[in-house]
Amino acid sequence: MTRVLNAGRKAPLSGDTRSIVVFLHGYGANGADLLGLADPLAEHLPDTLFVAPDAPEDCDGAPMGYQWFPIPWIDGSSEEEAERGMMAAVEDLNAFLDALMVDEDVLPEQVVLFGFSQGTMMSLHVAPRREDAVAGVVGFSGRLLRPDLLQDETVSRMPVLLVHGDQDDVVPIQSMPEAAEALQGAEFKDVYAHVMKGTAHGIDPDGLGVALAFMRDVLSL
Repeated sequence: MTRVLNAGRKAPLSGDTRSIVVFLHGYGANGADLLGLADPLAEHLPDTLFVAPDAPEDCDGAPMGYQWFPIPWIDGSSEEEAERGMMAAVEDLNAFLDALMVDEDVLPEQVVLFGFSQGTMMSLHVAPRREDAVAGVVGFSGRLLRPDLLQDETVSRMPVLLVHGDQDDVVPIQSMPEAAEALQGAEFKDVYAHVMKGTAHGIDPDGLGVALAFMRDVLSL
């Protein structure tokens, strides 16, 4: 049985939902951590509903935060616990996305997944395995989990934008070309990468601007 994800929302400026951006936060954070990005984005995406769920598990490493799954080298969990947690979170996120699209009466091609760090890992794992392709995936400062399985398990392909800071000391920037190579190897046609110069583990205005242009493009705005 899936767990219900609590989510913050920012309604479209126009009052009319024609697309949805789903923010998926990083380890130890919460949905509100990314929902603030809706403010600078909304004027350029006036018909877009922004939604930011909290991950399903409390995070031992951050008492006020949440995690999509445990991370062994941070919290001392086992690899088995991490794998089990990830697969449970995948089911939770899929159920959340299914319900969201029904409730808001939008199609998958009107939805963008926007991940940061562990949220990027979730986005890059979930989106290719869904039956119907979402409009696109934006992945900041993350990596692709189990790249060896991607080719065989990919069901749908969508444009992907990978963005990473060249000073990231949490998730090495090498994770970006590794993910891009695996996606291209799995026949994803539209894979883009952008390096945020002088940026650590975060999102800078330059990277957000690139993400905005990508989202407007994949949503045909």
